[in-house]
Amino acid sequence: MKLPLALIKAFFILLGIYCGYAQQNPQFTQYQFNPMTVNAGYTGSRGDLTLMALYRSQWSGIEGAPRTMTFSVETPVGTFDGLGLSVIQDELGPSQETYMDANYAHTLLLNSTNARLGLGIKAGVRLLSIDWSKGNFRDPEAVFNTNINSKLLPNLGAGGYFYSDKSYLGFSIPNLLPNVRYEEFEEAEETERIQYYLIGGHVFELGSDIKFKPSFYLKYVRGNPLSKDVSANFLLFDTFSLGANYRFDESLSGVLGMEIAPGFIFGYAYDYNTNELNYYNSGSHEVFLRYQLVSKGTILKSPRFF
Repeated sequence: MKLPLALIKAFFILLGIYCGYAQQNPQFTQYQFNPMTVNAGYTGSRGDLTLMALYRSQWSGIEGAPRTMTFSVETPVGTFDGLGLSVIQDELGPSQETYMDANYAHTLLLNSTNARLGLGIKAGVRLLSIDWSKGNFRDPEAVFNTNINSKLLPNLGAGGYFYSDKSYLGFSIPNLLPNVRYEEFEEAEETERIQYYLIGGHVFELGSDIKFKPSFYLKYVRGNPLSKDVSANFLLFDTFSLGANYRFDESLSGVLGMEIAPGFIFGYAYDYNTNELNYYNSGSHEVFLRYQLVSKGTILKSPRFF
């Protein structure tokens, strides 16, 4: 397909809107199982070495639509500290951005009922690349002739995460530095805006084999409407999970999960757009894997539902 220069410039304007304001950090539907990527205070809270991988294909059917791959590992260190590493690769058209962060959290024991508060920080880098060879243009001389090859942007973040056996509440700012992005292209230059996250949920026991967890996920970026997600999930027999997620003015999602081996969780989510994007794509797909290496001699009586 031959693309004129005007269309390429339009793409970058949209890219600036998409990556700069609406979604500077990648978007997830199964956020309740993957909070460390936005809240450093969560690091080490599971009490065991935990590995997580996630793949998301957004807006299927649109060429160059976002694709996100995530890997993270976290572990407690001693009784009250945690360390974690995360790598996220986010692709959109000819652009690719890789997020690499190291997390540290210290946990405060608040009372005898096992309520805790994790206070965490994260530090890392963003690697931004744009490869124009992925395009096919009508007039090669008129197209941007400068690729971006692994441009390095620093990052700092912080978060607090309160949790007990059945509840959690977290507030975080995962990007404290106002990096300038895409300044090589006048049409798309913008400064990264600080994002604020508030997450929370509670687990209700409806019977010996049924648990119900409502939860919410709020994100605010100055100058943008508040992004709001609400979820309702059921855990059956401590093995199967079934739920739904609604992202206001954007999408409705179904979520399935299963513990396929002790400590090994598989999850799948499908997003159906409820806005005008529904006419141009066939939904988004997200696959999630998590493995919790339970300490030797420890019996995992009931898996934590967050």
